[in-house]
Amino acid sequence: MAKTLKRTAAFGALAKALMSGARGGPSLSTRIAAIPRMMKATTKGQYDGGLRLAMMAAATAYVVSPVDFIPELFLTVFGLADDAVMVAWLAGAVLAETQRFLEWERQQDRIVVV
Repeated sequence: MAKTLKRTAAFGALAKALMSGARGGPSLSTRIAAIPRMMKATTKGQYDGGLRLAMMAAATAYVVSPVDFIPELFLTVFGLADDAVMVAWLAGAVLAETQRFLEWERQQDRIVVV
């Protein structure tokens, strides 16, 4: 049940993020450009995205893993279905997390150091 809710939330975030770019939100290029900054801020401990970045890295490793290629040889279309779900989740997670990071960056710019 919880897994289904997380998948639903990820797909919802994907749809929302794709639509927000069309409605004046951050563009896809802005989001992609934010990824290195997000990783740097996370490794410095300034941004709290460590677990989410780790989950996205694990999903990426799963999709490109040669071990995952074996079921695809035998199950063909059904073997690709898990990759399709994982890529869709990953896209939604990246878009949602970059949105969150860009909002965090804007808040950091508003903080005035006295």
